[in-house]
Amino acid sequence: MNLHAKLRERAAKGRPLRVGLIGAGKFGSMYLAQTPKTPGVHLASIADLSPANARTNLQRVGWPAERYAAPSIDAALASGLTHIGDDWQALVAHPHIDIIVEATGHPIAAVEHALAAFAHGKHVVMVTVEADAFCGPLLARRAQQAGVVYSLAYGDQTALICDLVDWARAAGFDVVAAGRGHKWLPHYAQSTPETVWGYYGLTPEQAQVGGLNPKMFNSFLDGSKPAIESTAVCNATGLTPAPYGLAYPPATIDDIPTVMRPLADGGQLHHKGQVEVISSLTLDGQPLPYDIRFGVWVVFEGDTEYIRRCFTEYGVRTDPSGRYACLYKRWHLIGLEVGISVASVGLRHESTGCPTGFRADAVATAKRVLEPGEMLDGEGGYTVVGRLMPAADSLSAGALPLGLAHGWKVLQPVAAGDIVRWSDVAIDPTNQAVRVRREMEQMFAS
Repeated sequence: MNLHAKLRERAAKGRPLRVGLIGAGKFGSMYLAQTPKTPGVHLASIADLSPANARTNLQRVGWPAERYAAPSIDAALASGLTHIGDDWQALVAHPHIDIIVEATGHPIAAVEHALAAFAHGKHVVMVTVEADAFCGPLLARRAQQAGVVYSLAYGDQTALICDLVDWARAAGFDVVAAGRGHKWLPHYAQSTPETVWGYYGLTPEQAQVGGLNPKMFNSFLDGSKPAIESTAVCNATGLTPAPYGLAYPPATIDDIPTVMRPLADGGQLHHKGQVEVISSLTLDGQPLPYDIRFGVWVVFEGDTEYIRRCFTEYGVRTDPSGRYACLYKRWHLIGLEVGISVASVGLRHESTGCPTGFRADAVATAKRVLEPGEMLDGEGGYTVVGRLMPAADSLSAGALPLGLAHGWKVLQPVAAGDIVRWSDVAIDPTNQAVRVRREMEQMFAS
């Protein structure tokens, strides 16, 4: 509750948090829109594969050109301006950068960036949740060994769910379930970049004018992103998935406490302490009123008559028994909120969500029959979709994590709906992200 005061104190002392951003795309741009208005933070440098695109995005979010005219990181640090370049290695190696915000959206590159940042004593705010989903527990351990903080990014639904879970537990409540919302029907799992705009209610022309990336938006629609984010939540909070993964039960916000209670009590939960995603559509495709599509929620338990009476006295919406209640945020502001993570990491040395174990996995499953010789194209594409699994089941099956299901050649047929296994594709074992993931698997398998 005092982050802003602490940021103002740093500003008054002339000791701002010195931040480097890797990736100035959509998420990064939203963070950039807020940094000039945040006291005690100096965004010293931006590294992007296309510095020209980074400048275009800075102009789009309202930065005057002179603000990002620093010719080097040293010049930026001396002047209070911002440097733009394409050398991420120079950025993470600079001795006077405190925090790296990784926002490339490229999971394999993000792992490399995080490991290099740890090696140079930098804290990391990981926007690229896909990287956290396939090897976050190991990244967290590496950060701890380096004496730095590794954090999920506030504003993304993952960290917001972690925040709600922490609130409930810190207040003394048992968490029954937590998760996010989503617009979901089962056939969305087979959606491709060619079909995504029809499901969203846009024409391809409208999407093009808006600069919308069909593959990225399809990763949300087809369930890949919900599986990835739910994986990160499980690994950070100790909640676990159902054996069958995500069920996407439909519910209005008022109905969440009733739907997200155990089966034995009339709900749809497999077990207490579960991660789930709520659909904003009925099973026949009709929109629900007062939905949680863009938000996050936590269901907690009033385990005594006194607590349940308090729920009633203060108008808390519960299930019919009065035992299960819900707190929620109906929207999230994505990159506009990342400054909360930057401040928490830099001022308190506390993450806004960090893996504490390997409990869940987002694995690649075939959208259609995959034939030998085909190339996997990753989340949101034409070949695979993400599925949430308990980590032990993923390890037992030899499942390929979704974050690594890109650019590899298929070696043998995989039936539609089947898990893609490591043995089904030609993996480069020398790839750094592959080696990190394999190391993590061995660590937790033992």
